[in-house]
Amino acid sequence: MRMLAALLALLAPLPAQVKFAQSPDRISVEIDGKPFTDFYLASGKPYLHPLRAASGTLVTRLFPMEKADGEVRDHPHHTGLWFAHGDVNGFDFWSIGSKGRKLGKIGLKEVIAVKDGERSGSVEVSFDWMDPKGAVLLNERRIMIFHADPSLRMIDFDIRLVAAEKVKFGDTKEGTFAVRLAPWLEEPRPGAPASPPRTGRMVSADGREMEKDVWGTRSSWVDYAGEHKGERLGVAIFDHPRNPRHPTYWHARAYGLFAANIFGLKDFLRDPAEDGGMTFAPGASLRLRYRVVIHPGDAKSARVAELYKEYAAAR
Repeated sequence: MRMLAALLALLAPLPAQVKFAQSPDRISVEIDGKPFTDFYLASGKPYLHPLRAASGTLVTRLFPMEKADGEVRDHPHHTGLWFAHGDVNGFDFWSIGSKGRKLGKIGLKEVIAVKDGERSGSVEVSFDWMDPKGAVLLNERRIMIFHADPSLRMIDFDIRLVAAEKVKFGDTKEGTFAVRLAPWLEEPRPGAPASPPRTGRMVSADGREMEKDVWGTRSSWVDYAGEHKGERLGVAIFDHPRNPRHPTYWHARAYGLFAANIFGLKDFLRDPAEDGGMTFAPGASLRLRYRVVIHPGDAKSARVAELYKEYAAAR
């Protein structure tokens, strides 16, 4: 009997390495038995907070959801990792959480599917982008795939936006796929708090480094790496090769904002004659895909360029 029980145990499926737990306002994500992040659904702008490396170290800023020493408490709309835009038919979906603006709202429509998995797990949701009176401008359908890996944390985003009426994404740098990094990942700069030390260094796919050379430029990926208590870690964002206007422009700041934005040409090119806006007729759609990789080491030691090639090849 004992031998039979042991045999059945060996034949039983391995426990899922990516697991989800749902509650009314969030979906919690666990990888290899450790918390990774929470996906907040009901805030007016969905976001993931906080993000952790495989070691457990936090790589995103806690403010405004929480308060921690050493964090600069600016931009209260920089909430973990999020997707939004500062001008959709004149309404601001980026600055939700701020005051005194013509703000839209991104409201949960449906949690479509949540699937645990041995090597990866997925969440599929639908949101409505609404004007201040509640009229729907866009429907967003998003799939996020969370990957299990001994040393990496990876999330794939597949975002489809369908226009409910004629919609224009306006030309503004305030967008679009973004993360606000932990203070130790910020670049060293005058006026920053002394603790924790700011050690961050951003680098793009073509070798540009730091905000002064990366901001407003185009690149297939950008990586932001630094050191915290002797541990070197980085966060990379990959732009899918089939995204519109690939390679994307980067709204990447020394103070830890890190965003891919295909719309902000007027700002990025410093040319008022440019218009990076896009207009969509009712029923027309826009698809955007990204991968976020949280890795040990810097871009070179983590082989970020090779990881991007693998991502791009999978299509």
